[in-house]
Amino acid sequence: MRIGLTGGGADIDRLIAAAQQAEADGFTSIWYPSAVARDPLTAMALVGRATSEIELGTAVLQTYTSHPALMANRAMAAAEAMGRSGFTLGIGPSHEPVIEGMYGLSFEHPGRHMEEYVAVLAPMLRGEAVSFEGDEYRVHLPASTPPAQPVQLMLGALAPRYLRIAGQQSAGTILWMGNARAIEGHVAPRLRQATGDGAEPRIVAGLPVVVHDDIDEARNEAAKQFAVYGTLPNYLRLMAHGGIQGPAEAAIVGNEAAVRGQLQALFDAGATDIWAAPFSVGTDRKASRDRTMALLRELVAS
Repeated sequence: MRIGLTGGGADIDRLIAAAQQAEADGFTSIWYPSAVARDPLTAMALVGRATSEIELGTAVLQTYTSHPALMANRAMAAAEAMGRSGFTLGIGPSHEPVIEGMYGLSFEHPGRHMEEYVAVLAPMLRGEAVSFEGDEYRVHLPASTPPAQPVQLMLGALAPRYLRIAGQQSAGTILWMGNARAIEGHVAPRLRQATGDGAEPRIVAGLPVVVHDDIDEARNEAAKQFAVYGTLPNYLRLMAHGGIQGPAEAAIVGNEAAVRGQLQALFDAGATDIWAAPFSVGTDRKASRDRTMALLRELVAS
């Protein structure tokens, strides 16, 4: 199984050690949120030099806070600093409470913003010239030397317009809180239709995961730890496509057999990769995490 993990923290040495362990355990990828080590791209460059093949991706970097030309140059510089392949740039617009409430930027047209942003970013990542006139961006830049190390572009695409953009101009989508039903009925068909050339787009399914016998206790803990995602409309709409109402229902929970089955169901629904976010339940948090990680290591080895 292609299973990756969440990367987090601010200490570079710990990030490197965690990535080396994940690679040794057979995990295929690590996905870094935008707040890791102040800027995950710097951390990923260092982690990439200390590992050999594990994919390192952002899940996801906010677009509004970085001009697409700057984003392209940042990503290409980080990928080249890694000195090897395996760098994936996952981007997304974030959410109105963050962009408007915290940063004071307009979130009036996020769909248009993303469409124009990718129209500038994608060719730049290939070293191509850009001549673009839109409502959000007007960019005219000459071609540049293609990056020595390729940057795979993916979108945090949850809604139909974003899925179309992801299918047309990127390798696929990185989901969060999308269950098997949402992938099969909403995400995969739209993404494949937009791709249109027979290529199989990537669908990275990100979900909280815990192996725990008391399902009610596990879901109650998920409701607490991931409560913020039940307040954001983008995630709520995706969860609604999956027939669920909040993070507690989205989380992958149960004993080893149950969790194994739920993860397999994600692949059966169309996911190409799973981004597992292990969380702990009960009084012995270390034992809880160890049990979950033991199953995940078993699955990536199978």
